[in-house]
Amino acid sequence: MFYFIIALLVIGLDQLTKWFIINNMDLGESITVIEDFLFITSHRNSGAAWGILEGQMWFFYIITVIVIIALIYYMRKATSEGPLFKLSLAMMLGGAIGNFIDRVLRKEVVDFIHTYPFGYNFPIFNIADSSLVVGVGLLLIYMLIEEKMAKKKEKSNAKSGTHRS
Repeated sequence: MFYFIIALLVIGLDQLTKWFIINNMDLGESITVIEDFLFITSHRNSGAAWGILEGQMWFFYIITVIVIIALIYYMRKATSEGPLFKLSLAMMLGGAIGNFIDRVLRKEVVDFIHTYPFGYNFPIFNIADSSLVVGVGLLLIYMLIEEKMAKKKEKSNAKSGTHRS
């Protein structure tokens, strides 16, 4: 239940920030936060990251519903998994639902975080996107840790003469 609350917090923060952008900034308007690095820019995206598959809303509806169902299924089934695994799923769930709400209600996603890391004009994104990326990153870390522990256990079993069949 705790991890579903995290997903709800991500959705709430995402929708609150998007509401603020829609109601307080004109489309294309930009506010400098850190000179030459971070801006709040009112932007809309009817596609996925970097604008790919622009205008393919039905595709996004279908894929997102499948992803949300899978994430909820794994969150409910993962009772024996560690907190890092559950947190990663909660972050991905919150991000997926946050952008899904935009696609259903607005037919486009509201983006506003605009960065220039190392001078590169990175695509504008939002809290839901950030949550998805952090969730995937945490899942990768979890998988690496689990793989390392499994190899360690395998070595330990080999040294002690026990054998898995």
